[in-house]
Amino acid sequence: MKYAERRMRWEPIYEVTQMKGDGEVHPMLSPNDEFADYYQWDKGDFGLNPKEPEMLPHEYARSALKLGLKQAEAIGVNPFKFGMIGSTDSHTSLSTTREENFFGKFSGTEPATEARYADLVTQDLRENGDGSLDVYHWESLASGLAAVWARENTREAIWDAMARKEVYATTGGRMLVRVFAGWDFKPDEVHRPDFARQGYERGVPMGGDLATAPDGAGGPRFMVRALRDPDGANLDRVQIVKGWLDADGELQERIYDIAVSEGREIGSDGRARTPVGSTVKGAGYTNTIGDAVLGAFWEDPDFDPAERAFYYVRVLEIPTPTWIAYDEAAFGKRDAPDEARRESQERAYTSPIWYTP
Repeated sequence: MKYAERRMRWEPIYEVTQMKGDGEVHPMLSPNDEFADYYQWDKGDFGLNPKEPEMLPHEYARSALKLGLKQAEAIGVNPFKFGMIGSTDSHTSLSTTREENFFGKFSGTEPATEARYADLVTQDLRENGDGSLDVYHWESLASGLAAVWARENTREAIWDAMARKEVYATTGGRMLVRVFAGWDFKPDEVHRPDFARQGYERGVPMGGDLATAPDGAGGPRFMVRALRDPDGANLDRVQIVKGWLDADGELQERIYDIAVSEGREIGSDGRARTPVGSTVKGAGYTNTIGDAVLGAFWEDPDFDPAERAFYYVRVLEIPTPTWIAYDEAAFGKRDAPDEARRESQERAYTSPIWYTP
């Protein structure tokens, strides 16, 4: 219990995405999440041991958030009650997180260098290794960024925002995302000009906590707004990812689409099954699909006031070209293999909001 308390004091935020892969979720852990297969570096550790399936639950943010609920039930403290940010992990002193402006992890992998694709970020170092643990620079992504909701642009205010976990991660774009949870929000209030003031006065922001539901309150109510990067792609959808510990002590998760572009339908299962489509051609795309702004009010239809839970927002952009597609348009096709990604859907992840009965 003491260790769990110290961990949350000194490790309040978690780097969920960077150029060496994305750590939100893995397809083997969340097989019903069609967006889970996003740049996993899951071959092994740094060249010595191959990845085993039983390792995965301890290596991804969504799974860790769920395990934290179980720990809290057992010892009274949640050691994995963290906020989420992104960072670059590049060694170039350049903040080049955009796919069209990716300078690589090292100076030796900058555009037009010979090692741009062939550089081994990690190498199979086993005595009789067959190269299956090798990870090449062409498998990296131009990520990520830490977004902070601070009261002012000072070191002190930014530090305080990180300490209270009012932060979110993006895979490189500058989407604006805000979420509040409370018990008495109304559907039309997400469109109020004082949306943020109402959120702070009557609810909690990302990184916050909801305590036991008031009598007759129903499920927690969420107000979410997302705005596209002004220099980037339109938005595909806004989702809420929920994890909870059920009455039988089993960990559960579910994804809800709460706002979708292009007038698509959200079904009775809470999901929009129709993809947004793609306009990507080589290194080009158009914002003729998707929406620039998405907002939503959502009340948890499956809420049980006796069960611990967390909720975080995931925002997806429409498909856009990757840095390899931009490279090939600028320099011609070189050494990137056919399986290298040339199209992807960038995204943002907010810090969770926890419910603790």
